[in-house]
Formats: sequence, C-alpha cells, structure tokens
Amino acid sequence: MTNTSGSPPAHFRRPANESPTARGNPAPISPEMEARLRALAAMPDDTIDTSDIPEVLDWSDAVRGGNVPPVKRQITLRPDADLVDFFDAAGKGYQTRINAALREWVGAQRETKPG
Repeated sequence: MTNTSGSPPAHFRRPANESPTARGNPAPISPEMEARLRALAAMPDDTIDTSDIPEVLDWSDAVRGGNVPPVKRQITLRPDADLVDFFDAAGKGYQTRINAALREWVGAQRETKPG
C-alpha cells in the first residue's frame, strides 16, 4: 500500500507526546532550546534563512533511504563468556559494540568473496 498523505510511514513517525529531540540525543536540552526548535519546525520553509548553507546542485551520489537505521531483530546468542566479558568491560553499549564487530567482519567477508 502506497502512502500518499505526504507524511512518513507510521513506523517512522514520532509519537505525539514525544519531543522532536528525544531520540538520539542523550544530553538534556534546555527549555529555551526546545522552544526554538519547535518554533523552527513550525516555520514555513520559505521563511527560513538558508543563505549561509551552500545549495546542493549535484545529487548524483545521493542514496535514497540512506539515513534509515537497519532493522534490528532480537535473537538468542550464546557467545563464549570471555567474549562477552571483553565487550562488557568497556561499559554500557556492549551489545552495540558486538553488533559493530559483527558488521565489520561481515563487510570483510563480502569484500573477499566473489559475487
């Protein structure tokens, strides 16, 4: 089914009660900055001064959907204890580090395998 409403698909929409800066920004935002961001979001595009931003004329290297994070899938994995200890020793975010290590390994495998 095609989305013709002009708004993002439901799985990309922010819940109505969630701040526009809630995701991906662990640092707290002051109420003043929050108000400025909301005011900017409410402005029509033609009233925003973009004179200090260079216009992009060449979109030949653009990737559609390139900023969409990969879909996560929950699995049960039983790695050796020393591997878990290694990643866990650096603190919070060990699952993200394990994911990054696996992604790096997969990328190396894809480079060395033909086809």
